[in-house]
Order: sequence, then C-alpha cells, then structure tokens
Amino acid sequence: MPKIKLKKNQSPSTTELPLEKMSDITWRVFRIMAEFVEGFQFLSNSTKEVSVYGSARTLATDPQYHEAEKLGRRLAREGYTVITGGGPGIMEAANKGAYYVDPQKSIGLNIQLPHEQRMNPYVHKGHGFYYFFTRKVMLAASSQAYIFFPGGYGTLDEFSELITLIQTHKMQATPIILVDSEYWKPLIDWFKGAMLDNGAIAKNDLKLFHVVDTADEVMTYVRKSKERSFF
Repeated sequence: MPKIKLKKNQSPSTTELPLEKMSDITWRVFRIMAEFVEGFQFLSNSTKEVSVYGSARTLATDPQYHEAEKLGRRLAREGYTVITGGGPGIMEAANKGAYYVDPQKSIGLNIQLPHEQRMNPYVHKGHGFYYFFTRKVMLAASSQAYIFFPGGYGTLDEFSELITLIQTHKMQATPIILVDSEYWKPLIDWFKGAMLDNGAIAKNDLKLFHVVDTADEVMTYVRKSKERSFF
C-alpha cells in the first residue's frame, strides 16, 4: 500500500491516498468499496427513511430553517426516519425537529471537507464519508421520499441526479418535493422555457417532482410514499 504523508492535524481517515503511479488506483478502489459497505451496513437498521436536502448556510433565523425543523418534527411523529447530510443550516433544522421527538429518528451522513463541515448536534446516529459520490448514494439509497429546501450547487446536484435516475427508470418512481415555490420558480421556468421548448426533456418529465411551500404540504406526498429497499 502506498505510504501516506500526513500534514499536521491530519489523520489517515481524512486523507486521500496518493496516486503516484496507475497501480496505486487499486488501493483507492478498496477504500471506495469500504465506504459503500460501511454505508449500507449503517443504514440497514433504519426504516421509513426520508432524505432532506438544503443549504448548509441557512441561518436559524430564516423562515425555511423553521419550516425544515417543523417538517423534521412531523416526520418523526409519524414514524419516519429523517436522513440529512449531517451539517448545519437546513440539515441541522430537519435533524433538530426529529431529534426532539425521537432521537432515534435523526440520522446524519456527513462529508469530510478541507474546511471541515461540522456534524450538527442533533444527529443521533452519524456516519462520515470521504467521497461525495459514495455519500450521495447513501443519501438516496433507500429513502421513500426526497425533500429539497432552498440550497446551492450541492442541493441542485442531488436533485438533478435523482430526477435523472427516475426519468431513465434506473430507480423506482419516488416522490421528489421542492419546498419554497418562489425559490424554485426561476429554475422550473428555465426547464419549461429552455429545456422543454428545445426538446431536451419531455412534458411528462416536469411531473417527476412536486413544488410546495409548507411542511404540511410535504407530508401529503410523504404519506402516499411506500417504504422501499435499496434502489
């Protein structure tokens, strides 16, 4: 195995294996495999999972923070397990709501970043990942609904991948819910005015997601969803 030179305050678990020659890729593949195995094992004891996405930069004073917290409470009260990226902002709010109803229903799947993203204090069970793509799989693996609050590139990335997987029938049709119609309107208008008008998507592709404004509206879709196994 290639030698890893650690910088000050680094540990092997948060340090990428160097690729000094092509044969070193073997060790990176083993690490990727380990993240998948550990991730699936971590989630295997959870039931009725719902994944909540949104900006890590959302402040506790933001109305959407309060709506995400309210949603977390609603979900936990009805027996759903809340899964987030484990960080601050919207993720913290959803975990917080679930945690105060039933800590067992609050799960966080965190990511190790150069400027470390802290695990929020309302995660009862947490697991860390080095690779974004392994973490993305775990966030999507077994949830029966996906809820997107306002967010940035990461939130948009997760949303785009999920609607692509459903559009191409690589995963079951699963509710995808966008919260805050005003926030998402410019993107949806672009879907209609650029992508649809130019034949890049079909009209039915606009039905792959739902747009709502409140936690109550989210729950109407979640309640209709069915628990499922991995993909």
